[in-house]
Amino acid sequence: QVQLLTSGGGLVQPGESLRLSCAASGDSANTAGMGWFRQAPGTDGEGTEREFVASISQSGDRTYYADSVKGRFTISRGSAENTVHLQMNSLKPEDTAVYYCAASKAGPRTMYAVGADYWGQGTQVTVSS
Repeated sequence: QVQLLTSGGGLVQPGESLRLSCAASGDSANTAGMGWFRQAPGTDGEGTEREFVASISQSGDRTYYADSVKGRFTISRGSAENTVHLQMNSLKPEDTAVYYCAASKAGPRTMYAVGADYWGQGTQVTVSS
């Protein structure tokens, strides 16, 4: 089992930055990939899926990004074991969503293609003027 604790989020104006952090505890063998998904307002109905944002390998040498955030968001491994950060720059109103930290037993590419095995609690990010 893996537990994911998320911090960060909040309200910012367009063009500003935010940083999300996530710390995993439990069986580190199940965190081959860690990353972030998001769910925008009005998209949380039955059958809807969370949108992939970014993922990273356990060593930090492989990263994957959604096209919508490439060049603006950066995912990285923290100095503490099993922590990841998502630096979000040049935020846009369409980035407004609940962001979820996630982990995958299979790795970051699987997160990009399929999804995650473990989920943290969501944190709200609102971009509005």
